[in-house]
Amino acid sequence: MDYSQDLALALELAEIADQISLARFYAQDLVIETKPDASPVTDADRSVEAALKAKLKEARPNDSLIGEEYGTTGENLHGAGSRTWIIDPIDGTANFMRGVPVWATLIALAVDGKPVVGVVSAPAMGRRWWAAPGTGAHTRHIDGRTASLQVSKISELEHASLSYNSLKLWDENGRLDQLMTLTRKVWRTRAYGDFWAYMLLAEGALEITTEHNLAIYDIAALVPIIEQAGGTISDLDGELTINSSSVLATNGVLHRTVAELFRHPNIKN
Repeated sequence: MDYSQDLALALELAEIADQISLARFYAQDLVIETKPDASPVTDADRSVEAALKAKLKEARPNDSLIGEEYGTTGENLHGAGSRTWIIDPIDGTANFMRGVPVWATLIALAVDGKPVVGVVSAPAMGRRWWAAPGTGAHTRHIDGRTASLQVSKISELEHASLSYNSLKLWDENGRLDQLMTLTRKVWRTRAYGDFWAYMLLAEGALEITTEHNLAIYDIAALVPIIEQAGGTISDLDGELTINSSSVLATNGVLHRTVAELFRHPNIKN
């Protein structure tokens, strides 16, 4: 199918989001609240999602929407013929409210439950990434250059770079020992955090990223970008679904090796 018009719309949504979020970044009067799950939310998160929701209602009135802040609208979210937009207005809200520029708006379109269009826009970093079938995966650099994305071809763990989220979350999920086993087998480890690690993977700057405690709006936009760049993204324990919370993404070449290591952390390479 041709998703060029959907990708164009997703990029238009990113422009809208960037204007709203950048205007509130570093704002002295930023309103910060704590949600029932103890995660922070700002007025910028809500303003971005409200604006994108309004634009989608106008441009795609028959499509459904899953948003982090305002929930789900529409019906037939995962059945045959379904089209669902999935939005995280600000991925990295904790960074946003502390003045750290590593945050982004994540925009995805899923068709029949499969994310096919993805846009990640990080205006404070001057970066954007996007992908769709037939288009491939691309990025725009801070100087305005655009480039296609391709994952690395590194095939041995000893030469691979790994990114993960907080050790506390790995500990809480009972898998810290497994992560430590992996860190001893790779060349380099860093915790880049949130969307950025996945974009670095798509660019070929690292080979493995894995984390816990995610929701569909944290994941959906990443999927097309990684896959169109030649990588693989899955649930840490198997197939990626709308209910997945723990994610493993690799350059594809290393995916089976890393997945098997998490299932059997004492195996030798």
